[in-house]
Amino acid sequence: MSTSAAAAASTLTPKQERILAYLREHAATQTYFKSRLIGDELDLSAKEVGTNMTAIQEGEYDVDVEKWGYSSSTTWKVSL
Repeated sequence: MSTSAAAAASTLTPKQERILAYLREHAATQTYFKSRLIGDELDLSAKEVGTNMTAIQEGEYDVDVEKWGYSSSTTWKVSL
């Protein structure tokens, strides 16, 4: 991780850092993620994931996050 990426990551809360790490790890093989399923993996509620994804979406990180759909749980489109 570059120094600027490390500095940017330090502005995230621990929950946001966990979500970002999860996305980095899984985005190479998957593009769409449901908040509910991320929450299940990280022991968070779908609402906690959705609330914290906004910080990742608005920040300058090595992943692009776009809110994609809302059926049964918000779906996020993620690309590296």
